[in-house]
Amino acid sequence: MKITSVKQQLNRTDRYSIFVDGKYAFSLSEAALLEHKLATGQELTKEQLGDYKRVSADDKLYNRALRYVAMRPRSRWEVQFYLERKDASPTLIEHILNKLSNIHLLDDRTFAQTYVNDRRLLRPAPRRKIILELKKRRIAEEIIEEVVGNEADDESNALQAVIARKRRQTKYQDDTKLMQYLARQGFNYGDIKAALSQDAE
Repeated sequence: MKITSVKQQLNRTDRYSIFVDGKYAFSLSEAALLEHKLATGQELTKEQLGDYKRVSADDKLYNRALRYVAMRPRSRWEVQFYLERKDASPTLIEHILNKLSNIHLLDDRTFAQTYVNDRRLLRPAPRRKIILELKKRRIAEEIIEEVVGNEADDESNALQAVIARKRRQTKYQDDTKLMQYLARQGFNYGDIKAALSQDAE
């Protein structure tokens, strides 16, 4: 069997179709094509063709994972869970996770720091709630402690930011309703009373 042509795909210009004996056999990303050094005229055994078809399937899954982490930062567990839903083998999952880590697209400490910064800037929330959200994404305890910290100022600033935003809505001019909302968000009752007293001054 011989590779008769290697053609760039029209819809996916980052992938190449490999034809063997004039028929489509499999496709590879540009990186995988270069890595395996496939070229027109190359002879393949039946076993090699089978191997390359498996490489093709693994390569497609790796590129799906790349697109998944490109959409927004992800924790290692989130990517692992995504790959498990795609029925990837544990060995392949570990291989893909390591590849993404090696090119700095997967790092739980960086993810957690970005998550906390964005949360405090865009959707302020109490420390307790942020910790729970990070735990849901299987971030290690030591990383959570490092990035969330225990600063009273951060908690107070988050609370004041939520109050300022909610005060723009008519129904939250009522302190009781606003207190109930803040308590549901996970803020401490004593902190809420102190913040509302400060807000009224």
